[in-house]
Amino acid sequence: MKTSAKRTFRLQNIGRWFRLKYLLLTRAKGGPAMVALGFSIGLAVEMFTLPTAGLAFFLIFPLVYLMRASMAAALLGFLFGKIIYIPLSFVHRRVGEMLLPHGIKGSLLHSLPDWLDTFIKFNLKLFVGGVVDGAILGILLYFPVKWLLVWFEGKRKEKRQKRKEQRFLAHGTNG
Repeated sequence: MKTSAKRTFRLQNIGRWFRLKYLLLTRAKGGPAMVALGFSIGLAVEMFTLPTAGLAFFLIFPLVYLMRASMAAALLGFLFGKIIYIPLSFVHRRVGEMLLPHGIKGSLLHSLPDWLDTFIKFNLKLFVGGVVDGAILGILLYFPVKWLLVWFEGKRKEKRQKRKEQRFLAHGTNG
């Protein structure tokens, strides 16, 4: 008769789970470059998600696939982007104002009520500024993220080498 033991929830299990996910991410096939690229993609896409009513999120999937990046890192970059979005939204709007022509006129915008016209122009500024700022942020943060991952990997290898040497010395003196 087979019995299954029910696992009890412990706070330390969450820490172990996060450590496992971190190790899986850092040891992903393709290495730090793939992880850093995924992070950059997620961050860049988050910078213009709000004006698209969240639909830009679905752009992450084909970009990660085409650029052979890490999906988990892209989702982490997307989450990090959510944290920094509010202060950067003011910058997005300014960049959008600088890039878009002043006094956009068209048959559709002319016939819209003023409140809707204002709403569309404001979101267009946020979108254009967010795309530009997101691309710049993604490129700028790619290198520090990659270097950090390489550095952490080097530290991990150093620790493993020291433990191996200590075991060898301990085993060699006892035998």
